[in-house]
Amino acid sequence: MSQPMENVQLQVLSHISRALVHSRDVSALLREVLDVITHDLGVERGTLTLRHEDVLVIEAASGLTEVEMKRGQYRVGEGITGKVAASGASCLIPDIAKEPGFLDRTRARRNASHMAFLCVPISQHGEVIGTLSIDHPPGPEEALRSLLGFLETVANILADAVASFRTELKEREQLKAENERLRQELGSQFRPSNIIGNCSAMRQVYAMIAQVAESPATVLIRGESGTGKELVARAIHYASERKNRPFVAVNCAALPESLIESELFGHEKGSFTGATAQRKGRFELANGGSLFLDEIGDIGLPVQVRLLRVLQERVFERVGGHEPVTANVRVIAATSRNLEEKIADGSFREDLYYRLNVFPISLPALRERKTDIILLADHFLEKYNKLYNKQIRRISTPAINMMTAYHWPGNVRELENSIERAVLMSGNDVISGYDLPPSLQTAQETDTRIIPESGVDLATMVAAFEREVIVDALKTHRGNVAAATRALGTTQRILHYRIGKLGIEPKKYR
Repeated sequence: MSQPMENVQLQVLSHISRALVHSRDVSALLREVLDVITHDLGVERGTLTLRHEDVLVIEAASGLTEVEMKRGQYRVGEGITGKVAASGASCLIPDIAKEPGFLDRTRARRNASHMAFLCVPISQHGEVIGTLSIDHPPGPEEALRSLLGFLETVANILADAVASFRTELKEREQLKAENERLRQELGSQFRPSNIIGNCSAMRQVYAMIAQVAESPATVLIRGESGTGKELVARAIHYASERKNRPFVAVNCAALPESLIESELFGHEKGSFTGATAQRKGRFELANGGSLFLDEIGDIGLPVQVRLLRVLQERVFERVGGHEPVTANVRVIAATSRNLEEKIADGSFREDLYYRLNVFPISLPALRERKTDIILLADHFLEKYNKLYNKQIRRISTPAINMMTAYHWPGNVRELENSIERAVLMSGNDVISGYDLPPSLQTAQETDTRIIPESGVDLATMVAAFEREVIVDALKTHRGNVAAATRALGTTQRILHYRIGKLGIEPKKYR
């Protein structure tokens, strides 16, 4: 025999009171309360929303999936839930199927033909901070009104706990925002002027530079050729306490295997043919500072053994010598090779890999940071304007489209070379598409065909080129056809004819 509703409600309040006393996790408490309500009262689902500014978000629910909870957001005044939050008055909908104002943002009731919906405000100090609602099987309105009053009692009991949870969430959000702000500030602080980029991947790199700069840890910078590994190494050095000491860079791939030991560790007089005097190696020259070993993956196994000893003991001997030399050097290594594959084929020592890979930093390829291409291009344009005494003011839209469509196998280095060439090629104050290298202008390479079909005729290509030249002139002179005519060295009659034929609207460029 079922219990009278009054007894059931007393049982629910007893469960909620025990939960309030014993629970230390407010989030878990709210979920437990909703489970008690839905189980003991026999309702379909229960929902508790919290107010964030002018939006109500589901923070705890029973009978809803995570996806449905995420969908259940309402602006204050929107839908039944939003209206309860706006007015501070409870609401009873006897049948949601007959209520046009019921939005069902969660989409949890699509298969429910008839259902009653009860929603009450959760208030503290006269402010609505959330709502409590349930879906209940339809029944007599008097019984539903009684249940609505019971929900109001539950909401009053929960008000302090909900307010505490809301404050806790706000503090978390503020802390998260502050941490993000600090990370961005640190990233900007340690970004040298010659590293350009604002994409999320580069901001992570700046944050990692900030984290490791002050420590003596060995850093391994990984990335494709031309991504700027040496710039990152210099940023780490100049942001550290070693910034007033030497920064010595060695490209291991550029040195013959027979000379790399002498270059790194130095040699004694007479140690080999041509060694006419004692010579200090790069480790000694970098004493107190940083040694950047670029393309570390290209050194041979004998040198790897000696390098491992230096990293472990900070001691080495010059080639042909027996006296130990101590060097206080911070090693920053870089590679474009897959060291894991080289370990697998036996051409790179695993123990050396772990010594180098204390703090890895991965640089994204330029094709993975498309949003930075224009920033980099403008930077290089300014650089080579000064170098070659040019006055180029901008890059044309077709040229920008070509650069953003290109896959940049040579990364930032290739982009810099392309802009330098374009600055030299340009005969006016604009870099056009035809000033860029042929690799960018090739349709198959860049997927920037003027006409996508094969067999484009000469007249079509000439018209496309002519259109670009006229549009550039109109942009330069803010849509003034007379000024564009003088710049192009033609007559207004001819230019007006070509503008009409090509469908160009000069007023767009004013």
